[in-house]
Amino acid sequence: MTVEKLVAKANEAGARDKLIETASQIMRQGDTIDISFSELSVLSGLNSALVKYYFGNKDGLLEAILERDMDNILVQVGLLIKKDMPPEDKLRHHIGAVIDTYHEFPYLNRLTMRLIRELPPEGARNIADKYLKPLSEAYNIFVGEGIKSGVFRDVDPDLFYSAVTGAADRFFTGKLVWKYCYGREDFDERMRDAYREQTVDLIMAGILKS
Repeated sequence: MTVEKLVAKANEAGARDKLIETASQIMRQGDTIDISFSELSVLSGLNSALVKYYFGNKDGLLEAILERDMDNILVQVGLLIKKDMPPEDKLRHHIGAVIDTYHEFPYLNRLTMRLIRELPPEGARNIADKYLKPLSEAYNIFVGEGIKSGVFRDVDPDLFYSAVTGAADRFFTGKLVWKYCYGREDFDERMRDAYREQTVDLIMAGILKS
């Protein structure tokens, strides 16, 4: 079957989106950011030639995954910024959402860092401009509103951003630590909820004025 016929057939089944979601599932379930085209083909039921057609190469596929995940995050952050609610409630909600996001997509930070390291400078700069800078600006708003209203201590928003994402990323990429150090593999919704509650309380206690 020619590539043109493969593409025509695949388009009917939403092949591009299916390849992205299947690759995302492989990374989530395998706790990895390395994708085998043969595994992707078997699990998606699609010809691996479609990866080259839709994305150019593996980095193109990884960029498409990052775009899907980060676009949704930026939309949710934008909606939260516009909400009329106290700064402390807004920040508490956001920190909880970050933890939920890393539970769903534990590869997110590793994927971002891999692309920034391995893409040419213009590609890395594009990722920073599209995703990382807007998130940094959002933290300036979240934290700045609280400082201005007198409920937050005077902290550096950029460092606070690193602390929040680091707390979420470190926990959900540490499954093997929990397995081999503590004999635990219960990374389910109950574990996520318990970690969210404790982490939100700890971080908010550090930024709120006493």
